[in-house]
Order: sequence, then structure tokens, then C-alpha cells
Amino acid sequence: MVDHGCGPLSCCNRPMSETRWLNDDEQRMWRRYRHVNQLLELAMERQLQRDAAMSQSDYSVLVCLSEADGPGLRARELGAALGWDRSRVSHQVRRMEGRGLVAKGTCAEDGRGTVVSLTPEGARAIGEVAPKHVEKVRQLFIDALSDDEVLALTNIYDRIIARIDEIDGITLPS
Repeated sequence: MVDHGCGPLSCCNRPMSETRWLNDDEQRMWRRYRHVNQLLELAMERQLQRDAAMSQSDYSVLVCLSEADGPGLRARELGAALGWDRSRVSHQVRRMEGRGLVAKGTCAEDGRGTVVSLTPEGARAIGEVAPKHVEKVRQLFIDALSDDEVLALTNIYDRIIARIDEIDGITLPS
């Protein structure tokens, strides 16, 4: 529980020491959410490995770079977009650079920051795997939902994202 300065009572007017256990329906929903998340992550990882010999981390970096407005992104901007710390970005970029998917350079604007950009091989890789990846997303997730359910889930996710920001101050760029 986050201390919002409400004193001895939490924001829901219960003593801070009183645990708000999940009821049976809430517990089932939470566990199903976690299960679905794990299964989707595993299925997406397997698809990327099978079709492109890349990880979801590789794919995430390639997507960010392919959607960037300019020729690349500063390493710190890439990390912010992915929700990664500096060390994780550095290690991931180094591995991908070794495989010829990305290149590092110095920022032309100030000469201080590191800019990460797609190589022709990285652009080819994302161009080849993205259609297969989106088809897998569609097969496993989108096609299981009606149009109304897609809108409802989007609204639910938006509320949860806003709540995480409000309570814990954690955000990712949209």
C-alpha cells in the first residue's frame, strides 16, 4: 500500500494493517490474467524464436527503432520507451549490435549521447518477422474477442494504466 499521507487510514478508509484479501471471483480473475499473460508471453517468444531467431527484447528494440521519427533514438529514449534501465538497454544493444541488427553512434546534436539505429539487416529482420508476429497476436488474442470486447478491454487497460500512474507514478510513453 502506498502512503498517500492519509494518516492511519488507507485511502479506502480501512486501517493500514487490515489486509484486503481478494474474494473468490477477484482471485480467479487475477490468476487468469496472470496465466493469460504468461501463456501469451511464451507463445510470442516461441513464435519470434521460430520465425526469426530473435527474442521479444530484440523485437521490442527493433519495433521502437523502426517507428522512430528520425534515423535512430538516443539510448535513454529507447530505454524510456521500453521501460528498461540503462544497463539493460546497454546489454541488449551490445548483443544486437554484435548480430548486425543495430548500430550505435554519437548524437550529432550534442556529441554526448549514444544514438541507436537500425542497420539494413535490422530493418530487413523487422520487415520479415512483423507480419508473422502480428498474425500470431491476432490468432491468439484479437480474434478471440468481439469488437465490443476489444473496446471494453482497451478502456479497462487505460483505467488500470492511469491508476498505476496515479498510485505508483509509473508510466511508459504511449
